[in-house]
Amino acid sequence: MSHPQPLTPEAKLADAKKRLGLPRIVVICGSTRFMAEMAEADLREAGAGRIVVKPGCDMKSSHELWSDPAEAQALKVRLDDLHRAKIRLADEVLVVGDYIGDSTRAEIAYARSLGKPVRFTHPEVDPDA
Repeated sequence: MSHPQPLTPEAKLADAKKRLGLPRIVVICGSTRFMAEMAEADLREAGAGRIVVKPGCDMKSSHELWSDPAEAQALKVRLDDLHRAKIRLADEVLVVGDYIGDSTRAEIAYARSLGKPVRFTHPEVDPDA
C-alpha cells in the first residue's frame, strides 16, 4: 500500500495560495538606487493584477533608523532576511535596473535555487544569460 508523500512547506504555501484564489505574487529586487524604477514596476505589475512586494526602504538615503552605524548594520541584516522571506513568498521575481550588485546577484541565485522564475527589466544584466 502506497502512502502519499507529505507536502513540503513550499508546496503547502502554493496550495494555500491556490485555494485562496490569490493572484500571482511578484517580488521586486534590485539596487536601491532604482527605487523610482521599482515604484514604476510596482504600478505596472499591480495594474496587471499581481500582488507586489518590494524593498521597504532605501538605506542609502538618510534616516534616523539607520543613523547609528551599528544599528544600521543590524537593520541591514534584518532587511536582507526579510527580503529573502519575500522571495520565498512570491511566485516570481522581477529584477529592476540596468545594474546587478552583489546583493541582487545573491537574491537572483536564491530565487533560482527555489525554482522561482526571474524576469528582468533589462535582460542583458542577467548573470546567467
